[in-house]
Amino acid sequence: MRLNKYLSDAGVCSRREADRLVEEGKILVDGVQATLGMQVTAEQEILVNGKKVEREEKKILLVFHKPRGVECTTSPKVKNNVISYIGYPIRVYYVGRLDKDSEGLLLLTNEGELVNKIMRAGNCHEKEYVVTVDKPITREFIQKMKNGVPVLGTVTRKCQVFQTGKRTFQIILTQGMNRQIRRMCEYLGYRVKRLKRVRVMNICLGDLPVGKYREATAEEMQVLREMIRDSSETTVKRV
Repeated sequence: MRLNKYLSDAGVCSRREADRLVEEGKILVDGVQATLGMQVTAEQEILVNGKKVEREEKKILLVFHKPRGVECTTSPKVKNNVISYIGYPIRVYYVGRLDKDSEGLLLLTNEGELVNKIMRAGNCHEKEYVVTVDKPITREFIQKMKNGVPVLGTVTRKCQVFQTGKRTFQIILTQGMNRQIRRMCEYLGYRVKRLKRVRVMNICLGDLPVGKYREATAEEMQVLREMIRDSSETTVKRV
């Protein structure tokens, strides 16, 4: 971006003042005297009156409608990785995985604290899913899903489950074990045909088109920060 805008965004001075400082020879970019209208990047060293400019990175929370086939990984070696798919100009990380065959709401942010407070299981924050299975759902199935199912050497935490159709249900989890819903269904003799996350805490997918993203609104961020205010931020390991 233009040098004067960069300095303005960094809170150093106004654009007009930046131009004046350039004309007076008081700004250096990578050791070279700046010129009016020049373009700069965040990687360059910018000195104003001999003092290095530290530009605080904007805090971002993206609401993304992940399609099937896109993988939650930061590895550039994976062809359809979520970071490359979105192509956001600021480095972001996903908040809680959705497996390759699942779709729906995926949050991405550059705030590590936000990731840990949302995802740490002990904080019991809600995540809601819509699920389609391969055969008719029974009352017994719903009750067992609600009360906990043996998965990965433990029993899943009690949760809310609502039947919404002959083969569909909604489930609200407060933990996030690896492929948890699929494993729960498999234990009870069902196979997941479609799995879609529609909500994480107060952030809803709504009518956001598949493959598109938006920035969380100021109101959403205010409510979210209040919800996680007293949450632990013990580091969550990212796979």
